[in-house]
Amino acid sequence: MKKVSPSIAGAAALALTLSVPSLAGAQGLTYQEEQGNGAGSSAQEQMPRAPQHPTDKTRRAKPKPAAAAPPRAAAPAEAATAPAQCTGRDDVLGTSRTISIGAPNGLEVGLKTYPRTLKLEDHEVVLTFDDGPLPEPTGKVLDALKAQCVKATFFLIGQNAAAHPQLVQREIREGHTVGHHTWSHPQVTMRGLSDEAARADIMKGIAADERAAYGEAGTPDKPHVPFFRFPGFADTKPLLAWLASKNIAVFGTDLWASDWLEMTPEAELKLIMSRLDEAKRGIILFHDSRPSTAAMLPDFLRELKTRNYRIVHIEPAENAPDLEDAKPGWKSETEAIVERVLSKLSSQAKAARARQKSQPQRAGAKDTERLSEPSD
Repeated sequence: MKKVSPSIAGAAALALTLSVPSLAGAQGLTYQEEQGNGAGSSAQEQMPRAPQHPTDKTRRAKPKPAAAAPPRAAAPAEAATAPAQCTGRDDVLGTSRTISIGAPNGLEVGLKTYPRTLKLEDHEVVLTFDDGPLPEPTGKVLDALKAQCVKATFFLIGQNAAAHPQLVQREIREGHTVGHHTWSHPQVTMRGLSDEAARADIMKGIAADERAAYGEAGTPDKPHVPFFRFPGFADTKPLLAWLASKNIAVFGTDLWASDWLEMTPEAELKLIMSRLDEAKRGIILFHDSRPSTAAMLPDFLRELKTRNYRIVHIEPAENAPDLEDAKPGWKSETEAIVERVLSKLSSQAKAARARQKSQPQRAGAKDTERLSEPSD
């Protein structure tokens, strides 16, 4: 089974494969049940390099591989309780409060995509991680969170959950919330699939996550945690309505670390803290599939404590949470990016069709394959 690769080269290829069904058909793109090596960031398909992205070319020594842990039989995860070692400690960041979230009539939050978000106080942040679990980086992320008594939310790719159920169970055992991020994180995102195929990928992912976490007790129709995040934030109105009918909350984000870009942990820390200090609060998107994020996280959590930020955890409930509307003049940042990518993709599709007409059939097929396959 293919797993998510942190290769940054995949970001450019994925950006070019983001499409709507008509464009996907024009290029010969098809629904893929397994991820390509270049897939793996819920934002990297679409997000360009940020203007303020710090460049840091410091060479870092390659870490020695850790000794493999002995295999452990998977077992249904148990409800977590606050570790005794976290009680009454002032030397760790901790988790200041929990927000219970339901979506009785549908819910979409996160200012990068939607005109509303969770109502947070000044200096309150919600930590979310996409694309895991993967043994080494996710394990390090969990170690860092545990050391600081911090709870976070993980949006899992079903393929990875199926491959590493022990990590899913650890996330739940240590008090984190486990949401869903499709089965295969399709290269063309949900917009490049038919509505039927997109629903199937979402449900297959939920089923895999539930099975990894809770054994046969988990079902895709009524997940234990009805939280979902679209790969690349590329939602569709029919899918939003369908998820709302199932009372599944859809999460965008308020801030991102741009960790789909190749950078050192020091550069990533500098970037996310600059954005957070400007915004003062919000839902933050990281990727626990990224080694740079795993390496950066301990310093990030310590920096949050130094600057008096507080962690807010989210968990499922029945009732809708308190929300805050976007400021006047708000526009979806991710939608504008999707539109730019679609424009580029349209040009690529036209060029591919022109090549197919002017070259032998087999040569044209190879060109189309290059469009649909991620580079590594």
